[in-house]
Amino acid sequence: MTTTTGIAFQLLQSLFVVLIAPLLMGWVNRCRAWLQNRRAPSLLLPYYAMAKLFHKDAVIARDASPLFRLTPYVLFGCMWLAAGIVPVLATALPFAPAADVIALVGVFALARVFSALAAMDIGTSFGGLGARREMLIGFLAEPAMLMTLFTAAFISGSTQLTTIVNTLAHRAFEVHPSLLFAAVAFLMVLLAENARIPIDNPTTHLELTMVHEAMILEYSARHLALIEWAVAIKLFAYMTLGIALFLPWGIAAAGDWAALPLAVVALGVKLALAGAGLALLESLLAKLRLFLAPEFLSAAFLLAVLGMLMHFLVRG
Repeated sequence: MTTTTGIAFQLLQSLFVVLIAPLLMGWVNRCRAWLQNRRAPSLLLPYYAMAKLFHKDAVIARDASPLFRLTPYVLFGCMWLAAGIVPVLATALPFAPAADVIALVGVFALARVFSALAAMDIGTSFGGLGARREMLIGFLAEPAMLMTLFTAAFISGSTQLTTIVNTLAHRAFEVHPSLLFAAVAFLMVLLAENARIPIDNPTTHLELTMVHEAMILEYSARHLALIEWAVAIKLFAYMTLGIALFLPWGIAAAGDWAALPLAVVALGVKLALAGAGLALLESLLAKLRLFLAPEFLSAAFLLAVLGMLMHFLVRG
């Protein structure tokens, strides 16, 4: 495989991630509507909403700094980068050496810092409230995320996602009980990091409960569209990361380009099931009180640590 071919495929995967992420969000919304016995919206509704926002004129507060204007672009870029380095379809990509789990968590943390600073930049009470809550959740979710990723890293002997996928998917089949604990912890982190129930409700605007929505109330037009797009890409990145860690079967091996059609089909099936499962969880669970969020994420951290300890106990 030539360098030009690898770069071309990397660009193709990155473009695929950006274009398909709103469709995943539309699928989750549609499944949730079905489960709640409501009329389901169109799968393309996120695309229509973003296109409408891009055609509007932005309204920006007089006291807004350049940071406020820059943040939507930083969020979109960070989420695009995170989704681009995760092995979505194949592992033989030019960005593969950069796909380190620690760097990936750092990209998510960078986006969180910018969003919190932008929320406080205007000086509104809602922005400060949402920023404080977001940083609290992130402070508790990041250690659980790292412990979850370290469990898979210890099994494969590397922190690179491509090596982890090749170890778990393209070698002799092995049962790793530690990954079960890590998978549950990862699911809990996914719900918290993507502002989903039971930590947050992405459809609410109640000042006593909202977290993510409180930080973006001052955004409009193209800025709001980019943020919503980044949110969809982040959900896509977390789901594909979970697939790469715990259900990697179907991802093409390094250099096996003939397996790409099967990889696309396998990814579509996995994302459809993951989206339906997320909608089911949100329909069955109730939103937790904010003061219970630390307990929820502490449980995720403990499960991740148990999974890592079990790996050493079973191996020993």
